[in-house]
Amino acid sequence: MITHATVGLGRTRVVLPEKLVPVKELPEFSELGHEEAEFVAASGIETVGVFDDLTSGELAARVTRELHEEVRREGGPDADVLLLVGPRAPDVLLGSDACRVQHDAGLTTAFAFTVDGVGCVGSSAAWALGRDLLLADPSRRSVTIAHASRPTSADRVRYPVTVIGDGAYATTLVRGGRPVLRAHRMETDGSFHDLFSVDYKQVPWYEWREECASPDRYRFELAMHSRQRIARLVDETLADAGVTRADVTTTLMQNVTAGAFTFYETLLDLPIHQVCHDQLTVLGHLGAMDVVLNFDRLLATGELAEGDLVLVLNNSPVAAWAVTLWEV
Repeated sequence: MITHATVGLGRTRVVLPEKLVPVKELPEFSELGHEEAEFVAASGIETVGVFDDLTSGELAARVTRELHEEVRREGGPDADVLLLVGPRAPDVLLGSDACRVQHDAGLTTAFAFTVDGVGCVGSSAAWALGRDLLLADPSRRSVTIAHASRPTSADRVRYPVTVIGDGAYATTLVRGGRPVLRAHRMETDGSFHDLFSVDYKQVPWYEWREECASPDRYRFELAMHSRQRIARLVDETLADAGVTRADVTTTLMQNVTAGAFTFYETLLDLPIHQVCHDQLTVLGHLGAMDVVLNFDRLLATGELAEGDLVLVLNNSPVAAWAVTLWEV
């Protein structure tokens, strides 16, 4: 039964570019090596959305402001807490991107901080943290989570992982909201902390390049860890909710490559919903935004009924893994 002792989604807003650029027309594509070009061709990504001359902070502030304008028009509460899911690179050092978003969005009474260090899993971690913050303090009424996806440098091809697109979202968690967050599990493995890096101290930002210390370690060792971790976390999450895989209506995950969908479908015997494939093809990988966008798009289809269970998988090369079960 859904009660005010449970926590679920309030309202979600996404901002996406109107400008779609074919991957083969990206400036760096002509400079890719043979193996890198083959990877991009097999990724399942045809275009990426591009915002010109906007920072992550500006995008996150814009979508957060627009969301809360809608909430206020409906008489809803301002955020008590603002969780900014960390961008790939902060806009400022020593300053606070989270407090900048708070200020620009007009959330004068919120406490703002950043959820960082777990890559794409940041939004899933923020779901769980936001729920816990609401349940821990009865005086809190609403938690806002926001994130903006922008590439770390000028290049959008992130070999051997994906191709980066732009976008931003803001969403609220409230008591009694729907869908309800039924169960959640997450883990990290610190031994992969330096698998990817950007040497930002020695070169100007326009020369930043993301480097993978070992593509083979990413493709094989991390993939094996992900196989084991995600399968176990799915079982544990479903057990926490007292349900089985047969009770799951549909499954979502982050949009990295078409091959990743096949990998997890085969591993879990749970088909990944077509909405994930569609967003990947047109928008590319939006980092921590992927799972929120896919969930929002799925809810908008109207194909889910009250009580349906949606399983959301998420992982990142940090390495971090998360599984969340929602009840519509």
